[in-house]
Amino acid sequence: MEYGDSLDRALDSVPDIGSAGDRLSVPDPVAQTDGAFTRFTNIDAVADALNRETEHLHRFVQQTLATSGKLDEGVGRYNGDFDEDDFQHVIDEYTEEYVRCSECGLPDTRLVQEDRTLMLRCDACGAFRPVTKSNRSGGNQPAEDDVEAGNTYTVKVTDTGRKGDGVAHRGDYTIFVPGASEGDVVDVYIENTSGNLAFARLE
Repeated sequence: MEYGDSLDRALDSVPDIGSAGDRLSVPDPVAQTDGAFTRFTNIDAVADALNRETEHLHRFVQQTLATSGKLDEGVGRYNGDFDEDDFQHVIDEYTEEYVRCSECGLPDTRLVQEDRTLMLRCDACGAFRPVTKSNRSGGNQPAEDDVEAGNTYTVKVTDTGRKGDGVAHRGDYTIFVPGASEGDVVDVYIENTSGNLAFARLE
């Protein structure tokens, strides 16, 4: 009987990992139309709840929504018509890739750079994994992988963005090509860049 009581007490003291994984409380995104742009007015609060840099989340928003934008005093402003559901979709993707541990499901993680690879390390269970999406800016890149506004490059379109634009890659850059389809090999003229995002037109 004493063994049974001890076992019950021991089981009661074990944390509920499943419910603990739900403790991440992130505010709902707030979208505000601003002419041809949409403001993500509380992106700073969302990033803070996720314990990540606002600039990092902002770059992910641009990449996922295939748009350009800028971050100004904690507010993201993006070219295009988006709503709360669009931003929520981005937050969910970002959380799964850059916040939640894939082993225990907890948000007690941090991003660390190891041997030029961005890793997600969990402080709760000790698991770690590389992140699969390229979402880095800066860094010295080989000249052949540079993408500069005003230049023309030959690229292969490998994906389709949410707005139907073709998406190509060159080094760490993601290039959006309106009018191109997946599988096309095309010459593109780079009209402008933002971080590791580039916006082009067909030549």
